Amino acid sequence: MTTLPLASVYTHALQGHPCTVWEGDLAPQRLPTHAWLARAGAADLALLAHCQGPTIDIGCGPGRMSEALAEAGHAVLGIDVVPEAVRQTRTRGVAALRRSVFDRVPGEGRWETALLADGNIGIGGDPVALLERAAELAAPDGRVVVDIAPWGHGVVTRHVRLETSHGRSGQFPWTTVGADAIQAVAHAAGLGRATEHRYADRWWAVVEARSCGR
Repeated sequence: MTTLPLASVYTHALQGHPCTVWEGDLAPQRLPTHAWLARAGAADLALLAHCQGPTIDIGCGPGRMSEALAEAGHAVLGIDVVPEAVRQTRTRGVAALRRSVFDRVPGEGRWETALLADGNIGIGGDPVALLERAAELAAPDGRVVVDIAPWGHGVVTRHVRLETSHGRSGQFPWTTVGADAIQAVAHAAGLGRATEHRYADRWWAVVEARSCGR
């Protein structure tokens, strides 16, 4: 099978084609694009209820979370490195930019919430660096709302690739952070208290964007 850039394979998945995730020594899984392409569900809305004020949706994908935030009255900006994700988010009527979280982003230091949904704590394979950057985007009294794995998962980095009928991507690092580990990761990033929440089998944390000592 042809090896293609990650963005190309992910674009094919966002266009509705089945996509398999190969993740280290784990059994292959289906990328849940069917859920991402739909409207926000009950668990999504429970998580989004913890977003306050203007929110930046980091790794917005096709925009269902950004759309739900906008419908709830938030000012929201989605950012993603994949043009198809940005296009689909804009199609939902939400502002979105093709941008890496590590590039300059509009409103740096003024967002009341930085959102890392759908496992996006894994971006770049370094959750400490990612939380540090999310805190830079947030206001001093802001927060980072982040999807996490259930209690007991710790911090695990694996090499992942995506595969559709279009081709397969090269490997890239992806990290999961469990509810038992998010406070330590937040502390290492210089952030404040992390409060865990749960809805059915969905876990997330609300992390103070600045610690008392910063």
